Amino acid sequence: MTLRANGKVVTPTGVIRQGCVELDGDRITAVAEYPSVRDGHWIVPGFVDMHTHGGGGHTFTTGDAESARQAAAFHLGHGTTTLLASLVSSPFELMRAATAAYRPLVEEGTLAGVHFEGPYLSAARCGAQNPQFLRDPSVAELTELIELGGGAVRMVTLAPERDGALEAIKLLTAHRVVAAVGHTDATYDQTRAAVGAGASVGTHLFNGMRPVHHREPGPVVALLDAPNVVCELVADGVHLHDGMLTFVTATAGPERAALITDAMSAAGMPDGEYELGGQAVTVTDGVARLAADGAIAGSTLTMDAALRHAVHAGVPMADACRMVATTPARAIGLGDRVGALQVGLRADLVVLDDDLNVVRVMRSGSWVE
Repeated sequence: MTLRANGKVVTPTGVIRQGCVELDGDRITAVAEYPSVRDGHWIVPGFVDMHTHGGGGHTFTTGDAESARQAAAFHLGHGTTTLLASLVSSPFELMRAATAAYRPLVEEGTLAGVHFEGPYLSAARCGAQNPQFLRDPSVAELTELIELGGGAVRMVTLAPERDGALEAIKLLTAHRVVAAVGHTDATYDQTRAAVGAGASVGTHLFNGMRPVHHREPGPVVALLDAPNVVCELVADGVHLHDGMLTFVTATAGPERAALITDAMSAAGMPDGEYELGGQAVTVTDGVARLAADGAIAGSTLTMDAALRHAVHAGVPMADACRMVATTPARAIGLGDRVGALQVGLRADLVVLDDDLNVVRVMRSGSWVE
């Protein structure tokens, strides 16, 4: 049966002010002008969050399948139709258990994959990552996780200056797993070497990274310099100044800048006490920080809020939609399936009002109740 969603349709090439998206089953069959529609809602692609640790009081970081389902359902209600379940630095036993637990959720489509943010990170730039679990990259560990996941492991963040990092990056890319650079004290040259080995994502650019210096540009400039690297940005006004958000968007372009939430379980929940990777977190006024030292501990962001923040900061609507859907989908190897209102792709869309609040969400051709 053919269904139609009418309104201001955001496509990969711009906005159709009076348009419609037609779908049959779980596929988009047409995107076209529909002149009878006036002043309709925004129709935008379903959001793709390539970096989130949880939400709605539930977490991806413990390897609990039911908690992962609930966290994914929470974000779906905010328009995120595709997401990676991101863990934080953990013992290998937990990484293995989480891979096994989440593989069925990937196979059924609840999750798009697993993202290991660590434990192969810099102690100097660990941020809210638990320092007791940090270690050098292990080809043996990664090989076991990739085999155990059967395609579920989608991305791994590591620090390129650690021993064995380049070998790990080459292994990951050989198995079509995205290698990301993050929580790093690497130099410009070390980061360029990682990109040369196959790294293609910069994990929450600026955060957990050696800062830019005119005599040692560091990872930020190296990642922005690389035409094949997508740079993650946390658009919550806490992780990044709005001027930095718009600067990176202008410098890299929306085709290389991806908005993420980096959310933890407190997203959508009241202020209070929470936990992340074995460390106590205090959320005050919606900002999550480690209780021990005040380091930012993820966010309480949702993708619809990230979109609103970017647009209010001055990012054009069409560009912002690329940054919450098309670009992250391509970054994690799913651009031929999701991430745009385009014929042949999965029928994932979000209906937004003029204030960019979520009105309805469609995933795989079905409205989410």
